[in-house]
Amino acid sequence: MKQKQEGFSLIELLIVVAIIGIIAAIAIPNLLASRRAANEASAISSVRTVVSAEATYSSGQTNGAYGDASALQSGGLIDQALYNAMAASPTAKSGYLFGITLGNPTTSYVIGAAPSTAGTTGSRKFTSDQAGVIYAQSASDSTVPQSTGGNAIGN
Repeated sequence: MKQKQEGFSLIELLIVVAIIGIIAAIAIPNLLASRRAANEASAISSVRTVVSAEATYSSGQTNGAYGDASALQSGGLIDQALYNAMAASPTAKSGYLFGITLGNPTTSYVIGAAPSTAGTTGSRKFTSDQAGVIYAQSASDSTVPQSTGGNAIGN
């Protein structure tokens, strides 16, 4: 007596693999766009954190001066990850690099954020200053902006 063999045919397996490939082709770009949006939201939040830290630092100074990244970090106003993203040899925080440019005298500042890999980790740069308005502009490179510019985003 012959036993019936059970299983999937080669055609059925190829159809399943093709369907999985189509689903992956649709899902992966959406996943990357979501990651970019999350990185940008984190960068905006970090810029707001630095603006608040600068306001706190300035109110504690007798001459109302603003501080650089090391002054903010040593005062406990920003965390180590944000400080590392602003260091001389920066480490990206959520795909973004940051920098503070102090005015001369130090009664003004600009905080800038740029994606560590433009187009991949983020598609916009962000800036703000002592006024607290956050600006966004398209990013074509990873250079951290040192002056405000672009369009004001919802604050």
